[in-house]
Amino acid sequence: MSAMLDIQDLRAYYGQVQALHGLQFSLNEGSVTTLLGANGAGKTTTLRSICNMIRSTGTIRFEGKPLTGKSTESIVKLGIAHVPQGRGTFTRMTVEENLQLGAITRSDTKAIAGDIERMYGHFPKLRERSSQQAGTLSGGEQQMLAVARALMLRPRLMLLDEPSFGLAPLVVRDLFGILGKINREDKVTILVVEQNAQLALEIAKQAYVIETGRIVMSGDAKEIADNEDIRKSYLGY
Repeated sequence: MSAMLDIQDLRAYYGQVQALHGLQFSLNEGSVTTLLGANGAGKTTTLRSICNMIRSTGTIRFEGKPLTGKSTESIVKLGIAHVPQGRGTFTRMTVEENLQLGAITRSDTKAIAGDIERMYGHFPKLRERSSQQAGTLSGGEQQMLAVARALMLRPRLMLLDEPSFGLAPLVVRDLFGILGKINREDKVTILVVEQNAQLALEIAKQAYVIETGRIVMSGDAKEIADNEDIRKSYLGY
């Protein structure tokens, strides 16, 4: 089976500083994969490289088609949604306006309305806050809105950057439970970058560990979670 996303010899740069050093990994359709590592390891840079937000070299293929040289907007239209660290909601717009904006590339008005209802089903709190400005939501609610807005694209692949950052443990559990449900029911392939390695390994099937811009470990998520030496050496728990 060919990979949905295939990355070969990925190198990324901030000015003259090289941040990624020949990354190579792939994602299968319908999978949940986690990319783990400490702050500054290159996790966020990897997601930005996939979306062509920074200068990079190497080969990135999505469903067999090269992403190299494509604009970020073109990559989104192919079915790749990116939920960046810090949520990135439009704070002066209401919850529902944010969801509508998530479907800006679509013209199927009736289906968009149906998808908004589906998002409210995934995230009941958002229905309660539908007319509220996004900037007045709690951190957990803003993260839920960011995920829901990305799903309004009807993506094939979702890239999530530190979705648990700054959230209370119970909120994080709820959010990861919803992500697992979205993967199972909506068949969205997920690549999640996380510092909460323990939780990420619970929902992921495959895991990659990155250190100073290089992948130093990969394998079945459960096997990595069960390996005490790996956890202590690379994951800090």
